[in-house]
Amino acid sequence: MNTKATSIYGSVTKAMILAAGLGTRLKPWTNRHPKALAIVNGKSLLQRNVEYLQQHGVKDIIVNVHHFAQELIEAINYNHGWGSNISISDERDAVLETGGGLKKAEPYLKDAANFILMNADVLTDMPLSDMIEDHLINKPLATLATTNRKTSRYFLFNDANQLSGWTNVEKGDTKISRPAAHYEKKAFSGIHIISNRLFPTLQQDGKFSIVDAYLTLSATENIRSFDHSQSHFIDVGKPENIVKAEAIFK
Repeated sequence: MNTKATSIYGSVTKAMILAAGLGTRLKPWTNRHPKALAIVNGKSLLQRNVEYLQQHGVKDIIVNVHHFAQELIEAINYNHGWGSNISISDERDAVLETGGGLKKAEPYLKDAANFILMNADVLTDMPLSDMIEDHLINKPLATLATTNRKTSRYFLFNDANQLSGWTNVEKGDTKISRPAAHYEKKAFSGIHIISNRLFPTLQQDGKFSIVDAYLTLSATENIRSFDHSQSHFIDVGKPENIVKAEAIFK
């Protein structure tokens, strides 16, 4: 375990892995299976991310399920959580997206002062313990893992590293939440460290995006970036990226 995860600033011991999505970009695999069980070099994405969290001292995890939910639950049970304590947030009635899924899991997470939220279909060797320490030192509402890679959608941060907006460069759509003289574009990696102070601020109910919530809250709240551009990172949401991931994550 990386001891930086338990520094003088405290620790983060709980996480949520978002695994409920339909995985439409990962067809044909997701026609018959949940995306979180897609295999990279003999291990599922879910197993790899559970083990990634373990490396940084996080073994209490909640996983939300919807698409082929029973297959996911059976894999977790059969493998005894790959050595972690895994609970299930059942969204079989209706998939709630990132914000709604997080809000549904509030009873599990609210007693943790800070916790990790991550997508099931990303792989990285980012130094998560460094990100945790940065979050605990600066005490924002949330810290978002980012890189300088090229994409179509970016978060915008001001010179104080505060979330200030969002842009889709392909469509030309931009939302500014905090006026600034200069904005830096950063690509989001789908990994967050969040203070439990977030829960009382979430006014939305049902299905909603956590990104929309962040953009609303960032007008007055401090939401920071943690840049890990020097790390390996891959969004494994598309079939061709399975091959790329297998070249990096052995």
